[in-house]
Amino acid sequence: MSRTSFRMIAIGVALAFAAPTLAQETAAPAVAKAGHMLKDSAGGRVGKIDKVLADGSVRVIFDERFVVVPAATLSIVDGEAVTSMPKRDIAKLR
Repeated sequence: MSRTSFRMIAIGVALAFAAPTLAQETAAPAVAKAGHMLKDSAGGRVGKIDKVLADGSVRVIFDERFVVVPAATLSIVDGEAVTSMPKRDIAKLR
């Protein structure tokens, strides 16, 4: 086998193993799902998640109206969607 053929095979094998790893690192994990309850950091119910927006933020039914909770405040704790925002701040959202 020529040196060039060996290099091409080695590169192909390396890419075959690296491509799935790269795809996993760049994929953003889903934080919340529509229909689930969003809770605050104290464990209180904020509201039902109506929709997960493209940027990862969620639209929630809060005090009989829709508000959008920013993705940067969301996390999953024990399998539940939780926001770091207190309810008084969520009440100010539109």
